[in-house]
Amino acid sequence: MPRPSPCVSPLSSLWLASLACLVVHSVLSSTHTSSSSSSTYQRSGASGKRSGFMERTLILLDVNTRSPIRVLNDNFLSLQLDPSIIKDGWLDFLSSKRLVTLARGLSPAFLRFGGKRTDFLQFNNQKNLAKFRGPGPDYYLKNYEDDIVRSDIALDKQKGCKVANHPDIMLELQREKAASTQLVLLKEQLSNIYSNITITARSLDKLYNFADCAGLHLILGLNALHRNPDNSWNTSSTLSLLKYGAGKKYNISWELGNEPNAYRSMVGRAVNSSQLAQDYTKLRTMLQSVRYYHRAHLYGPNAGRPRRNAILLLDGFMKNAGSVVDAVTWQHYYMDGRVTKVEDFLKTRLLDTLTEQITKVTKVVNTHTPGKKVWLGGLGPAWAGGTSNISDTYAAGFLWMNTLGLAALQGIDVVLRHSFFGHGYTRLVDQQFNPLPDYWLSLVFKRLVGPRVLAVRVAGLQRKPQPGRVIRDKLRIYAHCTSSYSHNYVRGSITIYIINLHRSRKKIKLAGTLRNNTVHQYLLQPLGTDGLRAKFVQLNGEKLLMVDDETLPELKPKTLRAGRTIAMPPMTIGFYVVKNINAYACRR
Repeated sequence: MPRPSPCVSPLSSLWLASLACLVVHSVLSSTHTSSSSSSTYQRSGASGKRSGFMERTLILLDVNTRSPIRVLNDNFLSLQLDPSIIKDGWLDFLSSKRLVTLARGLSPAFLRFGGKRTDFLQFNNQKNLAKFRGPGPDYYLKNYEDDIVRSDIALDKQKGCKVANHPDIMLELQREKAASTQLVLLKEQLSNIYSNITITARSLDKLYNFADCAGLHLILGLNALHRNPDNSWNTSSTLSLLKYGAGKKYNISWELGNEPNAYRSMVGRAVNSSQLAQDYTKLRTMLQSVRYYHRAHLYGPNAGRPRRNAILLLDGFMKNAGSVVDAVTWQHYYMDGRVTKVEDFLKTRLLDTLTEQITKVTKVVNTHTPGKKVWLGGLGPAWAGGTSNISDTYAAGFLWMNTLGLAALQGIDVVLRHSFFGHGYTRLVDQQFNPLPDYWLSLVFKRLVGPRVLAVRVAGLQRKPQPGRVIRDKLRIYAHCTSSYSHNYVRGSITIYIINLHRSRKKIKLAGTLRNNTVHQYLLQPLGTDGLRAKFVQLNGEKLLMVDDETLPELKPKTLRAGRTIAMPPMTIGFYVVKNINAYACRR
């Protein structure tokens, strides 16, 4: 009997019964007819193999096209930048034409400027860069600083979007500086002891210019650990920042603090839920007092992973200040980046942990403010910066794509990926300004996947489970209406994305409303001999590379004729657009 996949919605009894009849008929027909007249849903056996052996690999797939089960934010897949880019110097290079092009490819999206170092940021309203920059090797620091200043002067002369082509020698010096600073950043992260960072007016100008040029909406994290002696929040730096941003007419949304449940372990001072609620209420009042920001959005409390302390803080916060925030934010990291192996990214048990975490958070939110939007406000495959040559390779893509699928299915309105660029190995773009595998997966997702989530219905013949063995689904299938930003497809098209974690090929037959429609395939596979550790990706057999600093490659689909079975190679990720299906759920 066909059995529904654990990661998709339940089958209706009528649909299940008809599908079961279809499968049984396919099996029976193979025993009474020759191979030339075998069912279209099964492949005839060879060399005397028993009937029905090959059918076990066949999956029958249908999608409910009548109505969406969720409607998400248009900026569902969004980005994050860590404040460490001020300390290691990369903030000065956000004007790079290549970086702006890569970020623009993932728009529309939010850009959250926040992370562990959010609560160590201090705003200083002045333009002098050199005085507030971090240390660097003495032998080039003076000339390097002069180059930065000259670059800024040239940018200031540009009108509108300010972009630059930095000389190779300047970038090489910056990479050397960042490499030496990275050791300091890693030491801080592992010891959980952080030094203060000054964000100057010039720094904010550069950050906002990058977001604005790339078509991203900036969400700026404010320091919640700037406290008065009575433990109340000190607003002096924030008020100065708000006035400066308003004077420049910077369209910014706001957030206060980062993982407030972890403050005691970081600085030996706790901020309880009642105090945090008062702080957010005070920030909302401040925003309303600054005319330009009186309607600005405020997000929070950006709690950590939903363990006991984080859940208690979130519960108290929602009780006292749930109506103050426009969306509730929290963070999730899957594993310790210091001990990860490639195999970790393939464990279905690990992939499924997100479902439990989302359930915990949404239960608290709905208890106090039913219907309030929930954001995954800081998402990465691993904490502690990830692991080089693992969390920045194709292998990490399984976790990333499954996160997007599960989060969408469970109604998470926005997922903010940590990090677009900068420190660590969970980033989308490396320090050579080259896109990594997760970037290409994100780009295809952005181009093809819309905010309307559809129910997937799956059935197929499976082997009998061994006694006592837990069988988890290694074939993850999700469906959305195709993105309206994709000019290649008309409204009513459907995008299905599939993650095959099996070490064997899987065949998928489109059934029901999906039958007899042309399908466009976007199959992403690792490129080269490194296998899952590859840092290059091929799309339908062609290597993905930027054309130049201002041009992303064309994403060319492979056309599958109507009725053709989808063959998913082992350990791959694919997107499939069902064209011209005119799905009612996707026409609006």
